[in-house]
Amino acid sequence: MSRFVEGEDRRQPALLPSCLEDYVSEDNPARVIDVFVDELDLGGLGFVVAPAATGRPAYHPATLLKLYIYGYLNRVQSSRRLEREAQRNVELMWLTGKLAPDHKTIANFRKDNGPAIQAASAHFIVLCREIGLFTQAVAAVDGSKFKAVNTRDKNFTATKLKKRMEQVAEHIAGYLADLDTADRQEGEAAEARAGKLKDKIETLRAQMQALKAMEAQVAASPDGQVSLTDPDARSMATSGRGSGIVGYNVQSVVEAEHHLIVAHDVVMTGSDRQQLTAMSEKAKAAMGVDGLEMLADRGYFSGEEIVACEALGVMPYVPKPLTSGAKADGRFGKQDFTYLADQDVYRCPAGRHLPYHMTTVQRGMTLHSYWDLASCRACALKPQCTPALNRRINRWEHEAVIDAMQRRMDLAPQSPMKLRRRIVEHPFGTIKAWMGHTHFLMKRLNNVKTEISLHILAYNLKRVMQIIGTGPLIAAIRA
Repeated sequence: MSRFVEGEDRRQPALLPSCLEDYVSEDNPARVIDVFVDELDLGGLGFVVAPAATGRPAYHPATLLKLYIYGYLNRVQSSRRLEREAQRNVELMWLTGKLAPDHKTIANFRKDNGPAIQAASAHFIVLCREIGLFTQAVAAVDGSKFKAVNTRDKNFTATKLKKRMEQVAEHIAGYLADLDTADRQEGEAAEARAGKLKDKIETLRAQMQALKAMEAQVAASPDGQVSLTDPDARSMATSGRGSGIVGYNVQSVVEAEHHLIVAHDVVMTGSDRQQLTAMSEKAKAAMGVDGLEMLADRGYFSGEEIVACEALGVMPYVPKPLTSGAKADGRFGKQDFTYLADQDVYRCPAGRHLPYHMTTVQRGMTLHSYWDLASCRACALKPQCTPALNRRINRWEHEAVIDAMQRRMDLAPQSPMKLRRRIVEHPFGTIKAWMGHTHFLMKRLNNVKTEISLHILAYNLKRVMQIIGTGPLIAAIRA
């Protein structure tokens, strides 16, 4: 085997290093995990640090927390895989002092200490703020759908039930027709076929009864959904046309300078429309800034949310969706009409002024209406404007806030939406790749929040180690 790199003989005696310390280099991420957990106030975060007076001694929460952070940092999230790694991984042996808890103990720690683990993840953001990593008060928010431990077949909605019942009814009708055909034939084969068809029909009728019982449960559910495996998982539409998953909507806010995830949450609704204010408030508090510029896609657009953000000192950048059917039909949209604040009128594309006429309240929103019946009747552009007698423009009482936001976006030196994509979208892709593009391992909303907190803590740890280095981060944690 000349001209190849040759290994040592397996039977060759070796003088191994005298201690585990020699196996772990000074810049090993395990050292960051060790210092970070040792410096945490575990009791203040919610971990139980007082051992029981009786019974078998328990593992210290610091040991199990180090085990989990190391696992998520190295794409090992399963409790059974962590159990194996603790028995053979030299870095984990160094980190835990050669302790190797069984998988049940490891899994129970994650299940029983959810709020404390989430608090530990949030504490790392506080540390990043103290280090001085948040010098730009700019962040972006986005949501992504993550699969739950619940298949689509075990999630029921009224629409799904209707389709399944129709399918079962069609199958029953088909089998009944086949049974009629089998009854006209003679012989043992025909009798055997008839018996099998009867069994299939009975099975389908039992399925139909189960679906009818589930229909009552779905009707009684607050949001019209029932998931059997994970009761908190919900069916959500995804970007693919006609596609969807059963899972959770993970919200994250990523700061613009170093792309660290400063705030996150998990919600059971597929829409992002009501999440802007809550996520902005969390991000502003986490970054410790007086004002914050928040970038979001048009899925977050809500007039009430934008007004609430500005009251918090957050300046949102959210494009307004074009929901009017006029543009789709080839007519002028509301954006073609210009509001003149000094005169409180709208100027139409024909140059005429539409004065204020009345105020109404629709779905809790105060709307002012503008129109001019006489001008519309005589207007040459009326066919391009409206099929009605006249065109009416409604203006929300806080529309000036929306107009100001649009002006900010138009005058921005670079496209806020391009900047948003560069900031907030790749962390989701990274975390999903670490997960193996699979589902959450845990069930129920609170447990899923714990799991995503561990993923985000691992992501932020790796980012900061790349930004400032392992040694400076250890020194900053100890400071």
